[in-house]
Amino acid sequence: MDQYIILLLIAAVPGALAGTRLYVRHLVERQIARYQDDLTRRHCEEVDNLYRQTRGWRHDFKNHLQTMQAYLEMGQTKQLGSYLRELTDDYNSVDIQIRTGNAMVDAILNSKLSVVKARDIRVDATAALPPELPVSEVDLSVMIGNLLDNAMEACLKVPQEERFLRFYMAKVRDNLYIYVMNAADGAYRKGFGKYLSTKGTDSHGYGLYRIDKVVKKYRGYLNRQDEGNVFATEILLPL
Repeated sequence: MDQYIILLLIAAVPGALAGTRLYVRHLVERQIARYQDDLTRRHCEEVDNLYRQTRGWRHDFKNHLQTMQAYLEMGQTKQLGSYLRELTDDYNSVDIQIRTGNAMVDAILNSKLSVVKARDIRVDATAALPPELPVSEVDLSVMIGNLLDNAMEACLKVPQEERFLRFYMAKVRDNLYIYVMNAADGAYRKGFGKYLSTKGTDSHGYGLYRIDKVVKKYRGYLNRQDEGNVFATEILLPL
């Protein structure tokens, strides 16, 4: 049975046998612990990947300066202009594109988006955070990480030319508004009025659970909608 359904059953059936509930809860907690360990490992790998790219570019920076100096001394301004454009494109591919003012959120956003782009998924992302944030950085990072993981998994199920992911986060009135839209293959599962993992007992179900848990913790609003080959998630967290 899908672990996400088990979590819902635990909460929805208070009259279940105590022994069975304890066993199921222990099983689910072990699964969640493994999921959290895997999530942490993957996030570290993603940040390391971004760091390696940036470090590699900085390592080559001296060579770039020498090349540009040579073009300048030889009066080859056309070649210098072409080299600068190519260098700018290369820099933009590894530079931290999203700056919200929050270091932890920036790390999770940029590391995830770098992986998304590496999967040949078109990305349109905009993010900003208010100076004072009553939401825990850890909770917000966990939620954003799971949103982007789920969106990327869905995109990978469709042909490359159809893949896209849009991410928007900003303060709207007295709320933190988060919106994610992505390509999907149109195969969805629902249970108890909620979307469920389409891959059975994999970590995708835990991702949905973690998102729901954070939204509930801050008494926020969560809306998931699908329109054929497009899936969207909308979240409001009161500020």
